[in-house]
Amino acid sequence: MSEQRPWFAHYDEGVPQHIDYPQKPLHHFLEESARAYPDRACTIFKGAVITYKEMNEITDAIAGALVDMGVKKGDRVGIFMPNTPQFVMAYFGILKAGGVVVATNPLYTPDEIAHQVSDAGIETMFVMSNFYAAVKKAQPKTGLKRLIVTNIKEALPPVTRLLFTLLLEKKGGHRIEGGLAKGDIWMTDLLKKYTAADRPQIEVGPEDYCLYQYSGGTTGVSKGAIALHRNIVANTLQIRHWMPNAEDGKEIVLMAIPLFHVYGMVAGMNFGMAIGASLVMVPNPRDLKDLLSNADKYRPTIFPGVPTLYNAINNHPDVIAGKYDLSSIKACISGSAPLMRETKEKFEALTGGKVFEGYGLSEAPTATHCNPLLGENRTGSIGLPLPDVDAKIISLEDGVTELGVGEIGELIIHGPQVMKGYHNMPTETANALRMRDDGKVWLYTGDIARMDEDGYFYIVDRKKELIKPGGYQVWPREVEEVIIAHPKVLEVGVAGIPDPYRGETVKAWIVLKPGEEATAEEIKAWCKERLAPFKVPTHYEFRDELPKTTVGKILRRELVRQHKEANPQ
Repeated sequence: MSEQRPWFAHYDEGVPQHIDYPQKPLHHFLEESARAYPDRACTIFKGAVITYKEMNEITDAIAGALVDMGVKKGDRVGIFMPNTPQFVMAYFGILKAGGVVVATNPLYTPDEIAHQVSDAGIETMFVMSNFYAAVKKAQPKTGLKRLIVTNIKEALPPVTRLLFTLLLEKKGGHRIEGGLAKGDIWMTDLLKKYTAADRPQIEVGPEDYCLYQYSGGTTGVSKGAIALHRNIVANTLQIRHWMPNAEDGKEIVLMAIPLFHVYGMVAGMNFGMAIGASLVMVPNPRDLKDLLSNADKYRPTIFPGVPTLYNAINNHPDVIAGKYDLSSIKACISGSAPLMRETKEKFEALTGGKVFEGYGLSEAPTATHCNPLLGENRTGSIGLPLPDVDAKIISLEDGVTELGVGEIGELIIHGPQVMKGYHNMPTETANALRMRDDGKVWLYTGDIARMDEDGYFYIVDRKKELIKPGGYQVWPREVEEVIIAHPKVLEVGVAGIPDPYRGETVKAWIVLKPGEEATAEEIKAWCKERLAPFKVPTHYEFRDELPKTTVGKILRRELVRQHKEANPQ
């Protein structure tokens, strides 16, 4: 067995090849930590602490409220908020009610919200008050029946709450003028009406639906990857066992990567729950002053992040000046985008901790590979398959033949965290999940990779044309559809180009209609009204024509090649 899996020889001491997974639902982790560490901080937010005992009781009450509202087992319930204690409350409350979590990016526009809400069939959604207007604008196009609304000030300590109310609530768009619409309710009012004793007795097991995570998948259509409770329990424990020096009941996780993203949700929040860690909530990772102040004050030991975040910290003038002490950080999993050697080495020098790159995808929420925490990290490698994960490189020609060491092909994965399938998309599910001759179902990732002789894997390219600026997901076609709707635009091609800060950024190549004139600023303003900020192209190039195939399909890869030739690094 081991000779077929050379990576086992490079596992850190204490990391098992196989894990025995409990036949329990995901919220079992919160319940166990509440039993083992009742008075330990579960969340820390701007100085306000909620203990594990309190979080367990609050989520019991929310579960009771949801069921009383008519939420049934298997119903999808939305969350539309940044990293706050209320996200954790909503998440585990939904699961305890037998619901399925659908977490939506708070940067989404009303049209983007409407698509995801309608596709998932969401009728109930938890919303932060400063996003209430956007969700209400999307609501008429959906089947949304009720919103459970919370204000960020509800999670603040009393003095800070008063200052927020006086100085920031209205200015930041957190105050809802005129009150809530009929049918909507404040979360605080729910928690006055329901207690932990109202928790419903609903049997939720490992095979029940837990999460819809929306992903580009292996084509350009947004689709909901369905994770069962056992999938996320497995991945949470794989990540936990990958960190043999993590101590139960003693760690502090700096929770800056978004919880709506499966990486933050599993590698941050759920991992933290499983070990009884305290989660220091940072609602906006771009607010580096807030992030660094939290790190300096609360002394986190674990900091999952993305390369752009580590790079931004490395280059922050106050960090360079030594104004913040980051020496408490001992471990950082880096994901969502390639980690540059310079970023890794500089951050490790700052903290004394270890930054180790991993790889994952929404269809296997979230991680499948990771470099060792204590052992060798190989530059450019996504690391070794996690316990119980099999990985192969297969031929791009036939999609079947297994390739040898060093050969380049598609990365396919088999493991306990691999999704059930895509919601209401049988064809796409069949393309992504395929039975092989060994009788196992394998996930075809769409990523082109190779494996070295020691079992370290390397991503070479993307079979799919997903763009990842700063770790976010942007599909070219979605951006193209917005730009082509501009009255002056005749043709457009969109692709990712290298960016020294974000790893990759979005560029649009545009052909205008005859006789028309337009500026990059004009097109950018058009995009800003219709797309989330991270999807808006940062570069625009106007051309007389675009390269195409014989059937008229725009060659995005050729556009990227031409850009690289014109802009050598």
